[in-house]
Amino acid sequence: MLTAFLNTLKVKELRNRLLFTALIIVLVRFASNIPCPGVDPAALEKFITEVTANSTSGGFMALIDLFSGGALAHFALGALGIMPYITASIIIQLLVPVLPQLEKMQREGETGRQKISQYTRYLTIIVCVVQGAMVAVAMVNPSKLGLPNPSEPLFIGSKAVFIPITVLVITCTTMVFTWLGEQITERGIGNGVSLIITINIVSRLPHSVIELIDMAIKGQTPDGGTFRPVQLLLLLAVFCGVTAATILLSQGYRRVPIQMVRKTVGKQMMGGSTYMPLKVNFANVMPIIFAGALLMLPEYLFQYMAARSDASSIWLKLAMFFRQDGAGYMVTYGLLILAFSFFWVANQFNPIQIADNLKKEGAYIPGISPGQPTADFLDTAMTRVTAGGAVFLMALALFPMFLYNSFRIPFMVAQFFGGTSLLIMVGVVLDTMSQLESHLTMRHYEGFLKSGRLRSRSGN
Repeated sequence: MLTAFLNTLKVKELRNRLLFTALIIVLVRFASNIPCPGVDPAALEKFITEVTANSTSGGFMALIDLFSGGALAHFALGALGIMPYITASIIIQLLVPVLPQLEKMQREGETGRQKISQYTRYLTIIVCVVQGAMVAVAMVNPSKLGLPNPSEPLFIGSKAVFIPITVLVITCTTMVFTWLGEQITERGIGNGVSLIITINIVSRLPHSVIELIDMAIKGQTPDGGTFRPVQLLLLLAVFCGVTAATILLSQGYRRVPIQMVRKTVGKQMMGGSTYMPLKVNFANVMPIIFAGALLMLPEYLFQYMAARSDASSIWLKLAMFFRQDGAGYMVTYGLLILAFSFFWVANQFNPIQIADNLKKEGAYIPGISPGQPTADFLDTAMTRVTAGGAVFLMALALFPMFLYNSFRIPFMVAQFFGGTSLLIMVGVVLDTMSQLESHLTMRHYEGFLKSGRLRSRSGN
């Protein structure tokens, strides 16, 4: 593998792509550490220190902070990171099978995809304004996000000036990040937006490792629990095992045999046997994101109701039920992941269209009649594959919460043992290595594997 990395520097085009990508990553991380205008860094740092004891609070905001590489916690220029673009892309993808106009655009090829990308950018601006306004108002009054009010103001100057300027700066930075991600895709090593998210997530890994080592040296967790050096070794073994399981989940698929009718095209004979891959984790991290975003609302809603109701004890009990460190939250979270896994497949996997395309190309599944029987077979097969993948995904998402609740591992450390962080890191790293391997093998260099090949998440 070391030889393969050295080979990437021997190919001029690939070397230029790597340097270009590295330059953009430096710019993104630089913007993620510069505070927004008007922010009082000292007061903000003091406030963050006060609220880190409740490390699982934050809901969807915690997810945004994760994707921004900690920029939200420091209220940097890139406070929202690339998350608004991800949100807009998810909304557009969900609307494609619902709105005939978008579905028609998608079938128009490259022209249609460019139009959809443009609509995604417009929607990104709207999402930026909404989320930017939320975090700006939260800086003025943190209690609106369920956080305690700071002992001193977190911003300098007038509230009427701070909020609009903050929204403008954050929106512009996010749109620049989006453009930089597209540049990585076109002129870098690919996976631009995903790579920016991955780098932001990985940027928090060194701090987590240092915190683990510090716990092993001191012999206790931040909340006073016991932590022995042998537990550090066990966590390392668990991390390796969970990472291996995540790779299996990301790369796993079921092969559906496809028989192509043989025909002569020019001097070549086309057709023969092939297969269609049905991915085990077709929805990737989308169910986890959907479930986390949806469960952000109940705790804050019930806290709001408790503050304005005589029967506050009932609302407070409901709010406690949906706390992220509670059993009720974990059960609801797991069930929502299962539901959204099937929901995503139902919206994005169209067995009827696939069956029609196979029929038009003269292809068929051995033993299955073309047309509706093929669609029914694919629907049943995909449902069974998704069932196993959804259970696996649910277990992977809940594992960090289990570590936090049972062993009092800090949530910032536990999040690297599963869930969104590990899925994104593993998936993007595998995709990037697959693309680098393609460049190397085209130029007759040895790839990352001496036998076999890497598969991208698309299953190709």
